[in-house]
Amino acid sequence: MFSKKEIIDLLKDDTQNQWLFSYADNVRKQYVGDRVHLRGLIEFSNICKCHCKYCGLRCENKTVERYRIMPDDIMLHAQRAVQMGYKTIVLQSGEDSYFTRDVMCKLIENIKTLDVALTLSIGEKSYDDLKAYKQSGADRYLIRIETTDKELYKKMHPRMSYENRVSCLKNLKELGFETGTGCLVGLPSQTDENLAQDILFFKELDADMIGLGPFIPCPETPLAKEQGGSFIKALKVMSLTRILLPDINIPATTAMETLVENGRVLALRSGANVVMPNVTDGEFKKNYEIYPGKAGLNNTPEEYKRSITEKILSIGRTISDDYGFHKRVL
Repeated sequence: MFSKKEIIDLLKDDTQNQWLFSYADNVRKQYVGDRVHLRGLIEFSNICKCHCKYCGLRCENKTVERYRIMPDDIMLHAQRAVQMGYKTIVLQSGEDSYFTRDVMCKLIENIKTLDVALTLSIGEKSYDDLKAYKQSGADRYLIRIETTDKELYKKMHPRMSYENRVSCLKNLKELGFETGTGCLVGLPSQTDENLAQDILFFKELDADMIGLGPFIPCPETPLAKEQGGSFIKALKVMSLTRILLPDINIPATTAMETLVENGRVLALRSGANVVMPNVTDGEFKKNYEIYPGKAGLNNTPEEYKRSITEKILSIGRTISDDYGFHKRVL
C-alpha cells in the first residue's frame, strides 16, 4: 500500500515507470487473472443539458449533429451485441431529458430479458431514479468524479456541484450497484497531488470499477486550445489504481487507444482487465464526439470486436465468457 507521498513521488518520477507497470500487471494477474471482459457499448444519445468544459457534447456546442436512438432501436442494438457474444451491455448517453425514469426502467427491464449484465452511464440522477433503475434490474453504474479537487471540479463543471456528484456515488453504493468512477488525467492546472488524491478517493469509495484516460482537447469547447494530457501519466494513474484496488475491474479505455497506437494493449499490460468495444451504428457513434478522433470510428461493430479480440489473444490473454462482476478477493 502506498502513502499519498509515495503516490505523488511515483507520478513525478518517470525512471520508475517500467517497474510500476510491471508491478501493476503482476497484481492484475494475481487478483483478476488473465481473462479480459468485453462489454458492448451503446451510445444512445448525444443530447446533453450539461456544460462540462472538456466535453464535445456540452449543450453550448452547436456544431455537433445531435441524435437520439429510441428505445426500440436501442433494443435492436442490444440484441445485436448479444448475438456477437457480449455478456454485458453498457448504455451510455448525455443527460437527455427524454429518457425519464419510466422510459429508462422499461428499457432496463427489456434488456435484462436478454440474459446480460447491464451497466448504465447516463449522468447524475436522483436517489429515487437510481433506486428505480436498480429495482428494474440494472447491475452497474458508472459516473466519473473527473477530479476530486473541488476548485478544479467547479471550474470544469459550471452549474454543477462536487457535493452532488459525491452524493450520487454514495447513493449508488448504498443501493447495491457495482459502482464505477474515474478521472481525467491532464486537465488544465491539475497537479500530481490532485491525481494522488483521486486515487485515494477511489480507494475510500471502495469502487468496483475505475475508468480513466488522458484529457483530449475537443474543438468547440472552452478547452479546445489547451494542452492534452499525457498517455504515460494516465497509464501511471491506472497502474497505481490497480495496486491500491487489486481486485476491481479497470477498462483499457478508448481514449488510451486514441492517443497512442496500441494504447489499449499497453493498458492491458499495465493493470487493465476490461475493454468496452462500441456496438453503436456508425452513423451515430461518429457524432458521439466527447473528444475528436476516437479509435474504431471507421470499423463496424463486428470488425472492431474482431480486431480487439485478436490483440488480446496476441498478448497471451483470454476472453472472458462470464458477466464480469467484481469478485472481491480481499
